[in-house]
Amino acid sequence: MLGAFPAKKNAVSLSVVVPVYNEALSIGPFLARIEPVLKRMGVTYEILFCLDPSPDHSQEVIQEQINSNPHIKMILFSRRFGQPAATMAGILTCVGDTCVVMDVDLQDPPELIGTMYQKLHSDGCEVVYAKRRSRKGETLLKRVISYLGYKLINKLTDMQIPANTGDFRIMTRRVIEELRRLNESHGFLRGLVAYVGFKQACIEYDRDERSVGKGHYNRFTGSLKIGLNGLISFSSRPLQMMSILGAIIAGFSFLLGSWYVIQKLIGFDLTPGLSTTVLVVTFFSGVQLLCLGLMGEYVGRIYDEVKRRPLFIIDQVITHKGASVVKE
Repeated sequence: MLGAFPAKKNAVSLSVVVPVYNEALSIGPFLARIEPVLKRMGVTYEILFCLDPSPDHSQEVIQEQINSNPHIKMILFSRRFGQPAATMAGILTCVGDTCVVMDVDLQDPPELIGTMYQKLHSDGCEVVYAKRRSRKGETLLKRVISYLGYKLINKLTDMQIPANTGDFRIMTRRVIEELRRLNESHGFLRGLVAYVGFKQACIEYDRDERSVGKGHYNRFTGSLKIGLNGLISFSSRPLQMMSILGAIIAGFSFLLGSWYVIQKLIGFDLTPGLSTTVLVVTFFSGVQLLCLGLMGEYVGRIYDEVKRRPLFIIDQVITHKGASVVKE
C-alpha cells in the first residue's frame, strides 16, 4: 500500500492509533484516561494521533501534549483524506509489536485495552476486536440501519465481518505486515482484517456516549458511505443480483404481454393504456437507473484502483524530538 513505511523491530510493545479530525476538546480527556491504563499495563507504548488538517485547534493541542510527553506522536496529512485513510496510515506507520485502533471521543473505553492485550497473548490470537453489547447515545434508526447493514454485508460477501463492531481492536505485527501487502485504494479496516484471517477473538463491552463535542457522522444513519464501501469492496454479488433482477423483470414483462395478446384474441377490450404505460415506464426507468448507479460504483472502484493513487499523503511526522517532513 502506498504511503506506508516498513516498521522496524524496536522496544515499543504497544502502539495506540487514534484518527483525529476537529477534536480539540476530546484530546485532553482522552489522554487523561488512557495514559494511566497504559502505565498500569507496564508496557512500552506510543500514542499516534493521525490528524486530518482541522479547522479547530486540534494540531496545537496535540503539539502541546507532544512537547511534554515523549510517548505521543502525530502524523499530519497534506489534506483531509478521511477517517479510514487516517486509520490505515497510523497502522502502517506505527512501530509497536502490537497495535490498538480506537477513536478519541471516549465512546470506546481505554480501560478495555488491558483486557484485550492480555487476551491477545494468553489465547494465542492475532486479533482481538471489541463487540458492542449496547450503544448509548445512538438513535433507534441508526441502530436498525447498522444491524441491517452488517446482515447485508455478511449475506452478500464471502467473509464474515463481526456485527456490532467498529475499528476498536488490537492486532499483532504479523497482521499489520499482511495489511501492508494489500493494495487497495479504499481501506475498510473491518473487512481487510477479516480478509487477512488468522485466529481472532472477541470481547464484548457497552459503548458509551461521546464525552464532549459532536460526532462527524449523521446521527440517524451513521456513515452509509463506509457501509457501501464494505459491501462493494468485498463482493460482486450485487452485480449478479442485477442479472437475476433483469431476468425476473423480463419474465414479468413477457407474462404481461402474453396477457394482452390473450385479451385481444378472445375479444376482450384491452385495458386502457395511459395509466398502464406511465406505470410501466416509470417502474422500468427506476430499475434501470438503480442498476446503472450500482454498476457505476463498481466502475468507479476499478477507476480508482487503476490510477493507483496513494490512500494518504503524509506532510509531517511530529515527535517529541521535533517535526520531520516526510519525503517519498
